[in-house]
Amino acid sequence: MAGHSKWAQIKHKKAKEDAKRGKIFSKLTRAIIVAAKQGGGNPETNPQLANAIEKAKQFNLPQENIERAIKKATGELGSENYEQIVYEGYAPGGVAVMVETMTDNRNRTAADIRHIFSKHGGNLSETGSVSWMFEKKGIISFLKEKVNEEELLMDALEAGAEDLEEDESFVNVITSPKNFNQVKEVLKSKNYKFERAEITMTPTSTVRIEDKETAKKIIRLIEALEDHDDVQEVYSNFDIKESILDELED
Repeated sequence: MAGHSKWAQIKHKKAKEDAKRGKIFSKLTRAIIVAAKQGGGNPETNPQLANAIEKAKQFNLPQENIERAIKKATGELGSENYEQIVYEGYAPGGVAVMVETMTDNRNRTAADIRHIFSKHGGNLSETGSVSWMFEKKGIISFLKEKVNEEELLMDALEAGAEDLEEDESFVNVITSPKNFNQVKEVLKSKNYKFERAEITMTPTSTVRIEDKETAKKIIRLIEALEDHDDVQEVYSNFDIKESILDELED
């Protein structure tokens, strides 16, 4: 799944660029609001909120913005009502796609997401049609050149990780959602510096894409979905050849 892993790194790099322009801040804020509404405003007792705050900090969302979002969720600063809705569909090439949204207008969002799928050669499908192809995992990524893989594997497994995966540039520690924070904190205490750390949906199998034109269509659909204001995350099971991804990134 080297191509799939590389795309995750490209997305993370793009998100950091977006963060410099403040583009991603509203999405990070919504994630904090929803997490705090669902599980309370204390990150020590609300793992979803703790993860949302951790991600916000990775992208340098100011602390005052984080605190304001929590207060909005708990009613101290008025109220903002967002609901979390997941859409499922297919991209060109038979690639499965899951779209996590947070919206204050489900009719508007549903119409927009359907239009984006249709415009880019995909199709929106029923709930449950592709979600069975994904499972929730924690992923903590390290640059290969900055870690000793054998030591990292030993430390990660001892902390409660499930596995270690690698590609050309990165080593990824894989955890269950339950053990994600524990593993991350143990590795931080041992002075490991990660590039990204998140709980995400990972495909249980992938669709290999070796045709450049099909790859372009898939990436255009994914990027159009990610650019929508209500979309928080887009998950897919494509495995595009790394050489094609390199071309498309350039």
